[in-house]
Amino acid sequence: MTDAVLALNTGSSSVKFAVAPVAAPEEPLLWGAAERLGSDKATLSLCRQDGGKQAQACPEAEHAGALHRLLSILQTERPDFRITGVGHRIVHGGPRFTEPERITPEVLSALEDIVPLAPLHQPHGIGAIRAAQDLFPGARHVACFDTAFHATKPFEHDAYALPRRFYDEGIRRYGFHGLACQSICSALLSEGFPVATTRLAIAHLGNGCSVTAVVNGRSVATSMGFSVLDGLTMGTRCGALDPGVILHLLRNGHSAEEVEILLYYRSGLLGLSGVSSDMRDLTASDLPAAQEAVSYFVARVVGEVCRAAGAMGGLDALVFSGGIGENAASIRETVMQGISFLRGRDGGAVEALVRGAREEDVLLSAAARFSTQP
Repeated sequence: MTDAVLALNTGSSSVKFAVAPVAAPEEPLLWGAAERLGSDKATLSLCRQDGGKQAQACPEAEHAGALHRLLSILQTERPDFRITGVGHRIVHGGPRFTEPERITPEVLSALEDIVPLAPLHQPHGIGAIRAAQDLFPGARHVACFDTAFHATKPFEHDAYALPRRFYDEGIRRYGFHGLACQSICSALLSEGFPVATTRLAIAHLGNGCSVTAVVNGRSVATSMGFSVLDGLTMGTRCGALDPGVILHLLRNGHSAEEVEILLYYRSGLLGLSGVSSDMRDLTASDLPAAQEAVSYFVARVVGEVCRAAGAMGGLDALVFSGGIGENAASIRETVMQGISFLRGRDGGAVEALVRGAREEDVLLSAAARFSTQP
């Protein structure tokens, strides 16, 4: 038997996994993903280190069914693996969790308390923990937090202009997609890219979206805030919104639950277009509402990139990641046109980079570290 570690990356519309030997967590032997969950287009893909690939429809179009299918494939494909550590992506760590944390009953209870701050993601992450604990009871399970990367933000990019007691109670700009940013910075460093001397913005564009300003490999500002609703327009989430709109809705008979459903599930690209939450569908559509939704999306990305540049005193390079960022060339080109007035180092144009976010690499590394501790 080979001691191995497993990464489980549970997103709002996907579940990704990777497995690697404990002795070489940077070299996954098997990885895969269930994507477009919650739709009739859900698929499951599997990749092997030898280049073998396979894909299939995923009739279990929800997270729980997809997760069990992925773990079943793992057990079938690699029965020689003994899973000793599992790294879990957890979206929200609140003010308490700013480093990877071994999962105990007390930690799991604390994560459940944070569910209202990330209702699209946190329940799926917790569900993955429970499922993996049942399947691998002897493994050490570790939570890695999307919010942790942003714990380095200065006060002016961390607080809201509310009475200070609210900040002290934990109402602050946490930021998300931190594991994606961390993996991108690590990849750039390994390529010899001068991260330490580059004013870098990472536009992570997928079903969830954010722009993060990075100086010397550290987050100094990000578009997301207290929850995953803020900042850019997303698949079904509204992004930045005048708080007065929420007050207006509440005063006109909408319940808090109705407003929550509206902002998380019925807004964003889906709400604007009335067609789809998926950028692939919108860019392929001739309907005016779909085209307007795409234009709105791009305008918000341009605005947040400019805000990131302001936080850093300039911008040298913009990294596109996520499903939209990596695959939608027309979106990247339009964004770059929108920021063409910005000058990078030495007065040249801002450099555009495309990099895949490999949160699984971060999770595997943490799982290996924890699984070998006394």
